[in-house]
Order: sequence, then C-alpha cells, then structure tokens
Amino acid sequence: MNVKHYTYRVLWSEEDQEYVGLCAEFPSLSWLDEDQAAALEGVVQLVADVVADMEANDENVPEPFSQKKYSGKISLRTTPAVHRDLALSAAENRVSLNRLINALIAGQGCHKAELSC
Repeated sequence: MNVKHYTYRVLWSEEDQEYVGLCAEFPSLSWLDEDQAAALEGVVQLVADVVADMEANDENVPEPFSQKKYSGKISLRTTPAVHRDLALSAAENRVSLNRLINALIAGQGCHKAELSC
C-alpha cells in the first residue's frame, strides 16, 4: 500500500497554535507541528506506521479515496414535503429534479432569476 495515495490536509489550529496534519481515510489520526511541512511529513509517517501495523496483524487497510471507484449514484431519502418542494422548484426552473439536486449539492443554487442549474 502506497501511503502517499491517501488524502492529506494540513490546517492551522488556532487552539494548539500549531499546524495539524490530517488524513481523511484515518480520521482518528493527526500530527501537530509548528512547521507546516513537518506536520504533513509527520502525519504521512504516522499513517505509514499504522498501515504497517494493520498489515502485520492481517487487518483490513482502508483504500485511498483516490483509488476508489464511484458510480455517481446516490440514494437519498427525504420527507414527502421536501420532495414536493424540490419537484416544484425544478419545474419552476424548467430543469429535471436530478439537475436541481445536483446544483444544490454543488452549492450552485438554482433560482428562477439565475437559471444556472
């Protein structure tokens, strides 16, 4: 497993007054450092150690998000009232319900005045 294929992020922690390195596939792990690059290096090494330990113990190692296959299909349950409101909004904007929901999820909005969805 190439641990560099995981999803890493480095953020400033106001509370800790240091950078915190995170890995999306291992949400319970983090690495603090006053240097941004060192925070990234630290969390990558920490993940490498954890993966090595998991492999040594025959545990399932999480697949990197970058290597997962996504179908593009999402099953969503909602209330009848929300479903009705979405269908009405889609009709008013002259778009399919699917297109409206995709625009809303993407944060693009979809309003009569701006038929951008």
